[in-house]
Amino acid sequence: MMHPGFVVSGLTLAFVLSSIASGKAQVTIDASRITCDQFVHSKIAPTRTIAAWLSGFYSGKRDRQVIDAQTFEANLSKLEHFCYDEKNFKTEVMQAIEKLMSNDK
Repeated sequence: MMHPGFVVSGLTLAFVLSSIASGKAQVTIDASRITCDQFVHSKIAPTRTIAAWLSGFYSGKRDRQVIDAQTFEANLSKLEHFCYDEKNFKTEVMQAIEKLMSNDK
């Protein structure tokens, strides 16, 4: 039986890829390589779309099936604030998330 968190993450990724590709050849994205610059300036996909996929990914890792919209918005705000700082432009978003999550503990 497939884990619900992975299903949600997979569906979200499928949506991202289908909206990006829209009539073009198949496109794949290595989420671990997306930089803060690419994230906040929507160079890969809309910021909220990437954030939704990342939220699903991390929820799946934690075996969480609940969506807390307020927590999502708060975490997105923290990530955007971190990534908009020009000194963090080259930081990979997933590294930024790990750093921000470790600061919350």
